[in-house]
Amino acid sequence: MPSRTWSKITVLFLSLCVVALVGATAPAAALELKAVPTGGQSMYYDVIVVGGEPEGIAAAISAARNGLRTLLVDRRDGLGGLWTYGMLNVIDINYDHRGGLATRGIFDEFYRLLGGDAFNVESARTAFRALVDAQPGLTTMLNTSLVRPLFEDDQTSAHNPQTGFRLLAGIQVEQNGQVHNLYARRFIDATQDADLAAASGVPYTVGEQDIGRPGRFMAATLILHIGGVDWNKVEETARRHTFGYSKANSVEAWGFPFIGQRYKPHDPTTRLRGLNIGRQSKDQVLINGLLIFGVNGLAPQSIANGMARGKAEAVYVLSFLKKNFPGFEHSYLLPFPPELYIRETRHIIGQYQLTLDDVLENRDFPDRIGLGSYPVDIQATGPDDSGAVYGVPYTYAIPFRVMVTPSVPNLLVVGRSASYTSLAAGSARTVPVGIVEGQAAGVAAMVSIKENVLFPDFVWHPATVARMQGLLVRQGAYLRPPDTPNRNQDHWAYPATRTLLELGLVAGGYENNFRFGEPATGLRFANIIVPGWLQTRRLVMYRSEPTAEPVPVTTAERARVSQVYALATSGQITGEQAARMVLLLAGWQLDKKDDAYSLARQQGLLSPAFVAHCGPGPLDNACAYELAATFLRGLAPDLR
Repeated sequence: MPSRTWSKITVLFLSLCVVALVGATAPAAALELKAVPTGGQSMYYDVIVVGGEPEGIAAAISAARNGLRTLLVDRRDGLGGLWTYGMLNVIDINYDHRGGLATRGIFDEFYRLLGGDAFNVESARTAFRALVDAQPGLTTMLNTSLVRPLFEDDQTSAHNPQTGFRLLAGIQVEQNGQVHNLYARRFIDATQDADLAAASGVPYTVGEQDIGRPGRFMAATLILHIGGVDWNKVEETARRHTFGYSKANSVEAWGFPFIGQRYKPHDPTTRLRGLNIGRQSKDQVLINGLLIFGVNGLAPQSIANGMARGKAEAVYVLSFLKKNFPGFEHSYLLPFPPELYIRETRHIIGQYQLTLDDVLENRDFPDRIGLGSYPVDIQATGPDDSGAVYGVPYTYAIPFRVMVTPSVPNLLVVGRSASYTSLAAGSARTVPVGIVEGQAAGVAAMVSIKENVLFPDFVWHPATVARMQGLLVRQGAYLRPPDTPNRNQDHWAYPATRTLLELGLVAGGYENNFRFGEPATGLRFANIIVPGWLQTRRLVMYRSEPTAEPVPVTTAERARVSQVYALATSGQITGEQAARMVLLLAGWQLDKKDDAYSLARQQGLLSPAFVAHCGPGPLDNACAYELAATFLRGLAPDLR
């Protein structure tokens, strides 16, 4: 796992940084390539930003405002990405400890420009275009697709075997049938899927692969564009809590959890969850609520299929709303967004990977470039999954290193595919955090060029980090160190809970309540140890051989799982029963007369903490967590 402090940098990364320090002494001109004949043009910049998402717009504006000749490239015909082409018009706000914005600087500028928590999509598209066009030193290239990265020797291989990394010298793009080579000193990848980083050989995981759940992604969403809505009735419905807890104001309404329980989808690979409703002009709204399962955001055909399924289900959703939701009686569907809202694809493995612990324990970092605080909201991954809120931080720091790619040391990655674990991304993937990263990336690019220090080497130059942070603060960023502890950290069973959190097996919800003192049931215990057992098997294999296919569960192993669930009742479980379930899953053959508790203790399956706080009698959740975590750590020793 990536290091958590400055002092725990891995030996591999130390060697890379030493080489990078040597490379950083070369003149900036060494990053310039000779033009490769393509029939197009070759152009030179200080910084190239790939991706016209809000994060990319922030990065480009920040770089240009700091005096860099900047190019912003996007494949679409306009700017705004998810906010304008996915039409996600309700912003996931990160609040600080006083209820103000935790994400400031350029995000605050966007927030005020767009009018607050919800905005008009067409107005946003126009505002972004005007803002970029008015910025001296900033050029845009739209309708421009990335073809490939260009390295110093113009080879397609991403890594130089002699140094362990390669400098990115440019990108090859295609615009209107013409191929162009674009060169720069520094690069910022602001695409939703970290496309430039992936093409450059930066390592990454996909979906929940990193926690032993390969092939699972958070659901995609088709935002519903609906006209003919009576907003006064929508506000009244929210105030009455007709569909469960809900709130509304003049521009948005959110909550309505009972909607998802009452609506029966026509297509079982879709689901309607609670609604986020953002107003547009007059009687139009945009609704974020229709989940579409099984969409691989890296596969165009899967995206197209998901879009088709979403459009078909939208007809039934509208019919339900017209009949059941006051304010929608005379509503009708308007043209759909051109893109799906894809929540999750790649998670790059950068110089540091933000973890769920970092988020929920409100951690600070010496290289902080911003703050996050959004709930760790992992949307459902399939029809058999309800999703989970793993907890709610107060504020936590975003370290600069989550944007840094040591194997390509003049590239930064901002946005939802930055270096977060899949569960940490449940909070950090929000666009406001990505905008904060974009602003920091622009400042870091200027500092990097001016001081001739490559991005991974910032770790060796505290004065450079301080200079970057000082510039960010002067340019409106909010860098107040987090100082609120997680109240659960003092509980004796929290280390075990942290292990289970790492695998997504327990959740604290919106109240950060793990119900330590409540009775543990057999079914809940089984639903921790069985999925955990399957995940740790995959993790051990993945960490030793990342490209290996998961080993299928054998018939004998299925029989063990069946034995465990045969013992899993909804009643309170005892230490004796829990020990028996763990031993069965571990492959022991037991008779009814066997003393499972004593045997588990002899085999090291009961920790000293469990023996001290629990025993063979009735267990509470804290004891169940401790036993489950001890079992899973034995299967995968590198679990925390």
